[in-house]
Formats: sequence, structure tokens, C-alpha cells
Amino acid sequence: MKTYFMTAIAGAMVLGASVAQAADDVTLQLKWVTQSQFAGYYVALDKGFYTEEDLNVTIKPGGPDIAPAQVIAGGGADVVLDWMPSALASREKGLDLVNIAQPFKSSGMMLTCRKDAGISSPADFAGKTLGVWFFGNEYPFLSWMSKLGLKTDGSEGGVTVLKQGFNVDPILQGQAACVSTMTYNEYWQIIDAGISEDELVVFKYEDQGVATLEDGMYVLGENLKDDAFKDKMVRFVRASMKGWKYAEANPDEAAMIVLDNDASGAQTEKHQKRMMGEVAKLTAGSNGALDPADYQRTVDSLLAGGSDPVISKAPEGAWTHEITDLALK
Repeated sequence: MKTYFMTAIAGAMVLGASVAQAADDVTLQLKWVTQSQFAGYYVALDKGFYTEEDLNVTIKPGGPDIAPAQVIAGGGADVVLDWMPSALASREKGLDLVNIAQPFKSSGMMLTCRKDAGISSPADFAGKTLGVWFFGNEYPFLSWMSKLGLKTDGSEGGVTVLKQGFNVDPILQGQAACVSTMTYNEYWQIIDAGISEDELVVFKYEDQGVATLEDGMYVLGENLKDDAFKDKMVRFVRASMKGWKYAEANPDEAAMIVLDNDASGAQTEKHQKRMMGEVAKLTAGSNGALDPADYQRTVDSLLAGGSDPVISKAPEGAWTHEITDLALK
């Protein structure tokens, strides 16, 4: 009887310890496929930074048919990565997305054009066909065209918008004078395809005064009313930023960690290492806390849409420092 009693107590103690140490589940939805654009999260997973925070993190890759806002609205993720224009547009439509952290300080978005298409400055866009990403990625472009006074319906004096797939085929095949690119990805696809840098002219959104914030962390506002959820997000942001700073300091290693997590096998070491080097330039200077000035710059850009602005009024409650204040102290 005594032996049975002691065994039962020991078993209960083990079970209790197991329950007490159970990690909290967090699901992260990426904006795009597994690549170095998201290295900080894969590094945090690989290096055990999430485990140290008692988190069991699942990273869900994105793709051309995956909209982060739709995923979180449907309960498929706790936190999503999205560009602020897309997030604010979704918010205005009724989805209470709230930015809790902003690892990307700078924008990597560009319009890359062929010089032989007769483009040397934005003044040459009129009458040209420009490749544009949609699914929420078109908003910075539309704001820029509005600022330039160029219609985007193909009418005379304006530009013709080509709905660009997530590749650079239109500029390679002569279907468009310019295409949307990121400093860390599609631009280099053009170079690798055989067009030299001397044959191209690039317009960085940062330089055009229409740069908007990219790759922020967003959650549903209603979830921030739950103390347990907020605590999870504090730990998630802290571990994620630790992963980002490690990736910045060790770009080649970070790229290899990304490759190890690429189930598709579509990525190459050369491209991912180059991408990580460029991404590190965009996350540099950020500790994860959203800079209110950067937020306001984004909002001002989106509101400057003439008769068809991306958002119709200044958002309220679209971001909070509550999570980063606790995560970074």
C-alpha cells in the first residue's frame, strides 16, 4: 500500500510539472513563402529563442493565394505579417488589425524600369505600362501615381497597369516598361536573367516620398483584451526581435537556417544569402517598437490618394506600444 501511495504521488508530481511547463502555442502567418525576408522568425525558432520564452511557435508560409488578413480573420493564426497599407485598408473595411511590433524600419519596395523603354525619371511614366502587384501590395503604388497626378486606368496621359504575377517576366518579355521589385528579391531576379544594372533605372519608394511600412506584426484588437494573449505576444515579440538581431549580425548563417526550413526546396543558397544581406539593411535601426513618425508618414501617404485614396480617414487604434514596452524593457 505504501509503495503504491508513493508511486501515485510521484506520478502526480511528474504530471503536474509537465502541465506547468507546457509551452504556449503561437501560430505565425508569413506574408510570403519561406525566404530570408522572414529570417528573424526562423532564427528564433532554430536557436531556441521561442523555447526559452515557453512558446511553441508554428510558422506558416504564405503564397500568392494567401492573404494574411483573411487568415487571421478566419482564426488561422495568432499573429500575421503584413504591409501597413494592406493592414490599414483591411482595418477600414472592418477587420480590427493592430500593429504590435515593427521589425522593418525601411521600405525595400522599388519600381525597376528598362532604360531602353524611354524611362529615366518618373516624368516618363505617362503612356507606359507598369507592372504592379495586387492583393494589398498595390496601395503604395496607387498613392505614388496619385501624387504624380497620373491616372491608372490606361487613359491618355496616364499609365497602364499590368497586374503583375510574383515574378519579373513582364520586363524580361517586353510586356511592361517597369515592374514592381523588392531590393532583396525581384531586382536580383532581373539581374540573374541577364539584364545588367547599367540597363536599368530603379525608383525606390523611400526616395519618392511614398515609402510605407512593411512586414509589421499584426494581431486582432479583441485579443489584446486577454491578458494571457498579451503575455504570449510579449514573449513572442521579445524572442522574434532577438532572432532578427542575430540574423543581422550573422546573415550567412541566418540564410542557411532559412534554407533548412524551406520545404519546397525552391530557394538557392546564393539568392538567400544575398537576400539576407539586403533585408538586414531594412531591419537595421529597429528594436521592434513602431516609430510613430514612420506610422504617420505611412498614413499621410495613403491619405494622399486624390479622388481614390487607399484609406478615407486617419485610423484610430491601429497600433500599440503596449507589447513592445514590456518585451523590450
